[in-house]
Amino acid sequence: MATSPFSIATSPSSLLLLFNPKKSSNLNNPSSFWPVNKRNNDQLHWALRFRCHALSKQTSTGLSTDFREVLQDDLLVTKKQHEIVEDDAERLAIQEELKSSVIKEQVERIRGMLKSMEDGEISISAYDTAWVAMVKDVNGGPQFPASLKWIVDNQHSDGSWGDYSIFSAHDRLISTLACLIALKSWDVFPLMCQKAMTFIEENICKLEDEKAEHMPIGFEIAFPALIEIGRSHGIEIDPNTSPALREIYDMRNLKLTRIPKDIMHRMPTTLLHSIEGMAGLDWEKLLKLQSQDGSFLFSPSSTAYALMQSNDVNCLRYLDNVVRKFNGGVPNVYPVDLFEHIWAVDRLQRLGVSRLFETEINKIMSYIKRYWTDKGICWARNSEVQDIDDTAMAFRLLRLHGYDVSADVFKNFEKDGIFFCFAGQSTQAVTGMYNLFRASQLQYPSETILDEARNFSYKFLREKQASNELFDKWIIAKDLPGEVTFALDMPWYASLPRIESRFYIEQYGGENDVWIGKTLYRMPYVSNDLYLELAKADYNNCQALHRLEWNDILRWYSECSIGEHGVSQSCLLMAHFLAAATLFEPEQSKERLAWAKTIALLEAIDTQFLNDNVSFEDRRRFVNEFRNSYMHQGYVSDDRTNINRDKEGSKLVGLLMSTINQLSLDAFVRHGRDIRNQLCQAWEKWLRTWEKEGDRHKGDAELIVVTIILCGGRYVTEDIFSHAPTVCLLDMTNRLCHHLGHVRRRHNMVHANGTSNEEKNMAKLDEDMQSLTKAVLSNNNGIDSWMKQTCLAIIRTSYYAAYCTLQEIDYHISKVLFQKVD
Repeated sequence: MATSPFSIATSPSSLLLLFNPKKSSNLNNPSSFWPVNKRNNDQLHWALRFRCHALSKQTSTGLSTDFREVLQDDLLVTKKQHEIVEDDAERLAIQEELKSSVIKEQVERIRGMLKSMEDGEISISAYDTAWVAMVKDVNGGPQFPASLKWIVDNQHSDGSWGDYSIFSAHDRLISTLACLIALKSWDVFPLMCQKAMTFIEENICKLEDEKAEHMPIGFEIAFPALIEIGRSHGIEIDPNTSPALREIYDMRNLKLTRIPKDIMHRMPTTLLHSIEGMAGLDWEKLLKLQSQDGSFLFSPSSTAYALMQSNDVNCLRYLDNVVRKFNGGVPNVYPVDLFEHIWAVDRLQRLGVSRLFETEINKIMSYIKRYWTDKGICWARNSEVQDIDDTAMAFRLLRLHGYDVSADVFKNFEKDGIFFCFAGQSTQAVTGMYNLFRASQLQYPSETILDEARNFSYKFLREKQASNELFDKWIIAKDLPGEVTFALDMPWYASLPRIESRFYIEQYGGENDVWIGKTLYRMPYVSNDLYLELAKADYNNCQALHRLEWNDILRWYSECSIGEHGVSQSCLLMAHFLAAATLFEPEQSKERLAWAKTIALLEAIDTQFLNDNVSFEDRRRFVNEFRNSYMHQGYVSDDRTNINRDKEGSKLVGLLMSTINQLSLDAFVRHGRDIRNQLCQAWEKWLRTWEKEGDRHKGDAELIVVTIILCGGRYVTEDIFSHAPTVCLLDMTNRLCHHLGHVRRRHNMVHANGTSNEEKNMAKLDEDMQSLTKAVLSNNNGIDSWMKQTCLAIIRTSYYAAYCTLQEIDYHISKVLFQKVD
């Protein structure tokens, strides 16, 4: 059963019992309710002492002069500087843990894999190897003796050939029969042949228990063809002994009547991949449809059969290359370069570790774009046949990495409103539709083909889900139903990176995921345990840092008495969660804290002035007091002077100034840049907007964006905010977040009144999100990448908060922040 990303594990009230310092004494001691490995903890403290010593020496000698120049005679600076270093100690220790030898080794091994990608690492297919082993040379002996040797060396103890781990009757029987015929054709190893025959006789009945979705490609054609060939070698298999085998023969007969042989001789189709054993072919015509590398649609078995029938030198050259590459054995398809490149990036991205391989991934994306065509792509470069699965995945990744690719490519896979896997066919597969659905969400304005693709794939997947048929013809995965459920329940606009990674780490099967071609096969650079181990270690380390930050925020909450201004701990937790689920990287700790504190301050101001008796003049006085305070106050002053004032408005101004000063000082210590005036100006801009109507959601997105960018050390000049495309993006961000900030309240009102305004509002929202997607993902608008990505992050969190219920959010908070990955 698939686990929904919206499963409810606990209630908001039960979660907050853990987070309320008045109800729990454990908040400053995470290990009391999060188990800590003592050995790892000792290593953490050792790294902590080492890093603190080095950092203290650096800050005391390298920054003091700059502080004196900028802050002049403020005597609190030195004290504040040391407080920052001390507060950072545990964070730095965790960051050191992220650089531990084990993780560094994992990263380097994966980096080596990505750098070494060529035509694709793929497991050997006994079935295809058998076809290659049957090829005769000019003297009547084996053309590829190394392939025959591979068969002899790789028989299983039960007499079969096929995947070493998973028992699939389809895979084992077709592989074993092919290898048996290969041995019989050279009249060698009779005992091995007898064991193989015994296996076939004892296991052919198991075809009845197999899932139809997991039948290998072309099995209904290839297996009966092998039975016919086997008879000439004294191998007798009666189709009438098994109902399942009789059904396979019926499927074969039906398919042969439907094969358009005139078309398969005239243009490249998927039929070229499975022609072995097929009678009545015109080889003079078929040889004109060879791929550039001499293969028949990159299939060693099809190409071996073509070589037997035609003695074509290009077929021989292709098989020679593949046999040498794999030391005798051959895979079921080769090359698989695009498949490997695309899927490896997708896996690393969804596991949450792609940031560790940016250089390698950029090169991979450049490779994919080099072979992208307006017709789409398939698993290998320079193919005349394209498929929707690889095309959709490549389209999605190319757009996410800023490449200009047209959505019109999907018109090649659509007819009369129906989408299919291959051009000219009429069938669908779960993974193909799943990846089409994911790709369709990266829609730009006026791309109606993506509207059609999304609607069709969504309906297809929901129907499969309802009938419990989320099985696929291309892969046997650990939790494909869970992957599909997550995508259907959580649209891309609302899918925050750490939520997706938390679920996908549980869904990803590592080396146990097996692909289905003509036989079962494995892609070690796509599905392996190394990716999974790194993802788990990285996730748990980042999560530990996020939990320390939560303690920091709680301490700030308590010391500043921000609860007195109407800010609840649930609001604070929500703010921290949104930041941590989006900007999750260890090096963005200060940006997360700044983001959460900014939301808390916005909430405090909004709550303070929410009363109906509050007038425009009251808000104006507050804004003017803030302006006077930051214009005349020193860079750092006593927090107690700022916070402990008589009037509530003055207290809030003091709290706001105190927080701005702390954030500014943090930024100065880390980046050597004074951001205080820019932060104050950003706040004043928002306050001037707020004072007119008292609507906190107007302009708050821009304030958060600017705060994150400044606290992250980015250099922000006035020129940036006069750059027309940037201004347009910020305006769009403000408008979308303002809309989303009111969606839930408006949604309730609309349903209460029974009007249709909500549908119009959501349609407009969808259009605006498409424009935002284009503005962020396009590389030709002159907007800095960090500005675009920050705006996208803020909008997606707003969309998430509007899209999910409080119970769903509570479940995600628990799972993402407080449940360690096992």
